[in-house]
Amino acid sequence: MKPTPNPRVKICCMGSVAEAWLAIESGAAAVGLVSEMPSGPGVIAEELISEIAATLPPSAGSFLLTCKTDADAIIEQQRRLRVNTIQICDRLERNSYQTLRDALPGVSLVQVIHVNGPDSVDEAISIAPFVHGILLDSGNQTLTVKELGGTGRTHDWNLSVRIREAIDVPLFLAGGLKAENVADAIKQVRPFGVDVCSGVRTEGRLDEEKLKDFFAAVHGTKDEG
Repeated sequence: MKPTPNPRVKICCMGSVAEAWLAIESGAAAVGLVSEMPSGPGVIAEELISEIAATLPPSAGSFLLTCKTDADAIIEQQRRLRVNTIQICDRLERNSYQTLRDALPGVSLVQVIHVNGPDSVDEAISIAPFVHGILLDSGNQTLTVKELGGTGRTHDWNLSVRIREAIDVPLFLAGGLKAENVADAIKQVRPFGVDVCSGVRTEGRLDEEKLKDFFAAVHGTKDEG
């Protein structure tokens, strides 16, 4: 897919309605709502996910991060929480995507690819035709306790570029982004969007100054071609 000159920003790991609105008012196009995970930060109760999703403006993306791998379980979860985007953090059986799309019309599916090597490029290419977007992160699904996001680590952006050039759906870049490196990431990868959690937080809470610095770094890349 062609590079995006003005990448969207998704702020992940919302902890409250107030945090979600701070993210949106700071310029975020979407927020991430983390349901039960084997590890990582930001997990909140489903009741709070539902409350946050219901209060967001219609233009905002409400991304439900799920580790579920059964299509029926994901469908039930979305119907409980009424988010407009499902961020699938683990691997699914290939036929699950059509099941999800048939059951949840109007809900976007974004598949997370954890970039650990060249095989991740092939994985992204094979899945892209079945989803509405790909999100590249720095987790590790091979560990005894899976890492499905929120590691605060960057990955090899050269592989991210290869994926972006090879797929025809929007690409989000995540993994260790912060004000100090997001401009370089955007210049190199040219993603549709960037996704940040720990990089705009202090002691787990959204930090207004870090948000300002992050958005200033993102916006500073607009006119650099």
